[in-house]
Amino acid sequence: MSFTQYTPSRTRLQRSELAVPGSSPELFEKAAKSSADYVFLDCEDAVIPDDKTAARRNIIEALNDIDWGNKTVSVRINGLDTHYMYRDVVEIVELAGNRLDTLLIPKVGHPSDVYMVDCLLSQIEHAKKLDGIIGIECLIETALGGANVMSIAQSSRRLEALHFGVADYAASMRARTVNIGGLNPDYQCDGAIGDQWHAALVNMVTACRAYGLRAIDGPFGDFNDPDGYRAAAKRVAALGYEGKWAIHPSQIELANEIMSPQDAEVLRAHRVLEALEAAAASGKGAAQLDGKMIDAASERMARNIVTLAELIARSCQG
Repeated sequence: MSFTQYTPSRTRLQRSELAVPGSSPELFEKAAKSSADYVFLDCEDAVIPDDKTAARRNIIEALNDIDWGNKTVSVRINGLDTHYMYRDVVEIVELAGNRLDTLLIPKVGHPSDVYMVDCLLSQIEHAKKLDGIIGIECLIETALGGANVMSIAQSSRRLEALHFGVADYAASMRARTVNIGGLNPDYQCDGAIGDQWHAALVNMVTACRAYGLRAIDGPFGDFNDPDGYRAAAKRVAALGYEGKWAIHPSQIELANEIMSPQDAEVLRAHRVLEALEAAAASGKGAAQLDGKMIDAASERMARNIVTLAELIARSCQG
């Protein structure tokens, strides 16, 4: 390991992330009672301009009045290029900051975007004597954000996670694509359909793992295509992402299932750790398990799985 290391951000279970428009308060209680690990109440794209002020009021009321249980509760504020953003931060944090876990900043393009929100949060927390520190999460969904993802990942001590927003990313790249989050049949290599966003996804998860952040994948637009959602979630899970958005309640259980280690994975991880402990006791740095060599790297991979399984178990108990 390098002598230079970055402390991981706060641990949160974030397998499934349910998006709820702030202009639809009738959905708030259902979201609170759902099996989603994480809920974000949206001030941005899911809310038309005429409803922005009402949505903000709805969100403040919901944060204060609804029992969100052990869920992480976030608010996606409006973009820094709008006049709605500052009032989102000031009013929501001043009036409901003690009930808020994180703010999700859309379309982050530069570390200074994060700095601005961080500065506002610090001043409000100090002025209102809030109990905790509100985290920041960023949506990487523009070409500028993709180009600056490494520096964005280092922009604030509040920063906890980066999210990949495929729809706006595609628009920003002027990509010719056919759906949100699925494969494009025109993007082929040797006759096989590939993922046109693979490079961007790898860059983002690399930034997250280098600087201690959670990596979350964004929406899959066709909520009538569970097989497509499942395939998209499996692709990002294989890369190291730990969560995916659900834009419809039907996608929550799919995300929870795919982003959770399977029983066989957890069992093998425990066996790896046990085999390496036995090898260490006999003075060996490596061991064999089921005819395959395992070593310190195997231990680190196994501990990732066991830690996640334990976090899920605690969440279920809570």
